[in-house]
Amino acid sequence: MADLTPFIAGLPKAELHVHHVGSASPRIVSELAARHPDSKVPTDPEALVDYFTFTDFAHFIEVYLSVVDLVRTPEDVRLLTYEVARDMARQNIRYAELTITPFSSTRRGIDEKAFMAAIEDARAAAETELGVILRWCFDIPGEAGLEAAEETTRLAVDLRPEGLVSFGLGGPEIGVPRPQFKPYFDRAIAAGLHSVPHAGETTGPQTVWDALRDLRAERIGHGTSAPQDPALLAHLAEHRIALEVCPTSNIATRAVTDLDRHPIREMVAAGVLVTVNSDDPPMFGTDLNTEYAVAARLLGLDERGVAALAKNAVEASFLDPAGKARIAGEIDAYTEQWLAL
Repeated sequence: MADLTPFIAGLPKAELHVHHVGSASPRIVSELAARHPDSKVPTDPEALVDYFTFTDFAHFIEVYLSVVDLVRTPEDVRLLTYEVARDMARQNIRYAELTITPFSSTRRGIDEKAFMAAIEDARAAAETELGVILRWCFDIPGEAGLEAAEETTRLAVDLRPEGLVSFGLGGPEIGVPRPQFKPYFDRAIAAGLHSVPHAGETTGPQTVWDALRDLRAERIGHGTSAPQDPALLAHLAEHRIALEVCPTSNIATRAVTDLDRHPIREMVAAGVLVTVNSDDPPMFGTDLNTEYAVAARLLGLDERGVAALAKNAVEASFLDPAGKARIAGEIDAYTEQWLAL
């Protein structure tokens, strides 16, 4: 296969499954750690490489929450959000739906209105100065239970910031059944938000079915176990319910044993709308460009195949129709120009 790295680097892209705090680069994490020296997070960016080596999903959650604890003021929130957008701009990401867990910040004492103002200020600056359109998914941290669900729903519905488009559910799946969150998703959907829970990453296909039936999921975060159930794959394909696939993340958290066994091939073969995403890129030593290269290798794609994968993310996004058409057009124009040269 040809080396697609240069093509991917310049390709206009959208990203649908990427976490706010989990996108903090080593430079930003070390800066936040230096601001808050009582944390156990290393202040040396090189030491963060070892710190971000996970033994399993539970260890990943433990480390992730230690980084969450570094975001303690509205200034921290604004800095993090804008710098994430700067990293996206370097990768030619035109649009991103950033998953934010406001409960983690408000319970640590950040004023809820100041939090909203910080992310919105960063969003406006990112679009004007960097050309990156950001939208928000507010997600429930499942490990924090129904208290977190209630608070996240209130923040999303009552204090809804302009950039908020969707409502999610993250954190551990084992021991955190999806159906208990139905009332909260019902309220969010009634308020006009889209449903995008994580499901089937570290549990079986039943968790995905629960997310579809009880939480009325329009996209599924990960869905790694979906190929274990052919009927589920057929349902996802028939209804164009996209899977937000994050290959390197699945290896880092031990949800999949190795990349060559990743089920993305089975998903695509079944006709499922697959999107490629980076999840928590610096923590997993990756970025969206790398994830596209991984997917291209696993799926045996050429430039047109990679471009089609990029357009999947645009199709599955919650961007307005004009915005979708614009980015899809950029992808087509870039691809044709590349191939002509």
